[in-house]
Amino acid sequence: MAGIALVVSLMMLTLPFCSIPYVVCYEYQVGGSRGWAVPPANDSKIYNDWASENRFRPNDVLWFKYTKDSVMAVTEAEYKGCNSSRPAFFSNNGNSLYSLNHSGAFYFISGVSGHCFKGQRMVVKVLSSDESQTGGGGGSSRSSAANFSPSWALKLASVIPLIVACFLSEPK
Repeated sequence: MAGIALVVSLMMLTLPFCSIPYVVCYEYQVGGSRGWAVPPANDSKIYNDWASENRFRPNDVLWFKYTKDSVMAVTEAEYKGCNSSRPAFFSNNGNSLYSLNHSGAFYFISGVSGHCFKGQRMVVKVLSSDESQTGGGGGSSRSSAANFSPSWALKLASVIPLIVACFLSEPK
């Protein structure tokens, strides 16, 4: 009888996990396979075109892959002027990750002198939570960074009591 009470208790403890919301975020390689580099002279809007082809959501991650360059997150005014003495984010390690932690616009420029004026800059627009519920993410340069669905929790919740019951059952 104590075994049944324990199984029921364990089932009650696992039920709250069944309501865990579905969470998905993606990692996008900026510029696709080309990466973060000075664009060709005739294609100065390459990064803004790339950004407009994707649907960014809060908590998505941008992956800047580059050599002998840098990336800075800046204000809109700094973006327009291609200059920042105090960027909100700066990295020059060649393999930089930036988390899009809220909805709205994010502005990025190269930190190397002259690169921004040649088109190495980008505006990323992150959808609000409401907007992101209405459609799927787009683009070919993304990869799943996290994927936890309620169906996984339900499967776990249904198996745990069976395992516990096997160990607690009294021999006859």
